Amino acid sequence: MSTRIRIILEHLAKIGRHEGLETRFSAPDDAANHVSLSVFRFDREALVTPHLARVVGHDSPLLHLRKSAEGGMFDRFAEHAEELWSRGLPIGASVAEQDAPYGGARDGQAHP
Repeated sequence: MSTRIRIILEHLAKIGRHEGLETRFSAPDDAANHVSLSVFRFDREALVTPHLARVVGHDSPLLHLRKSAEGGMFDRFAEHAEELWSRGLPIGASVAEQDAPYGGARDGQAHP
């Protein structure tokens, strides 16, 4: 996992800052909640990958969810992602913020 994180951080550094694009680390207490699931949300659609044991990430299933009703599967995954996002640390946060419970200070930016 650390190699994947390092590679992603290198790619993000090449892209630089863009309005409307924000990335965050898991708060230290939430790290275990992220390891087995990836959720990428785009307005009323989401890509969800449950990471399976003994399977390389790209061999795990990818679910493409669309919001069709209130309280459905899309909303459940969106709420999960929102909860963890609210406690995440913006990339580039200080070491003190990364070590603080639930990310210490917030930057107040909304995610796309």
